[in-house]
Amino acid sequence: MKFLRVSASTVFLMMSVSLASAQTVGFADAIKILAASCGKDIRAYCQSASLANSGITNCLEKNQSRVSQKCNADRQIVVGLIAARLAAQSEVAKICNRDMAQYCKGVKPGAGHMLRCLLKAKPSVSAKCNEAIDLAGYR
Repeated sequence: MKFLRVSASTVFLMMSVSLASAQTVGFADAIKILAASCGKDIRAYCQSASLANSGITNCLEKNQSRVSQKCNADRQIVVGLIAARLAAQSEVAKICNRDMAQYCKGVKPGAGHMLRCLLKAKPSVSAKCNEAIDLAGYR
């Protein structure tokens, strides 16, 4: 499986960025993290698992007693970080409601127009709204 081949630069990046320090993570970064710490386990136990519909995640969960401690620990962290990202995405509009009303008057809602407005107004937007945008992975 090609996606499991981890380059030296990816490993270096993973070593330099602690999982515990991240607050949310996107799916692409989650795959990189799991490829680095679970690659051997995926090859050993989940080679036929599908990328779609959480196939590899389900396989690692099913085989957690045979999977390495590092893989199990990182998998739990990644699942939590993805959950945090999804929760942050669902809260952005509520957290940034006041900022949208103040800085995005006349902007047509939908199609990302409000988010684009908030991103342009970053220096004026509240710290809480800017943090929500960052945690949601929109910037």
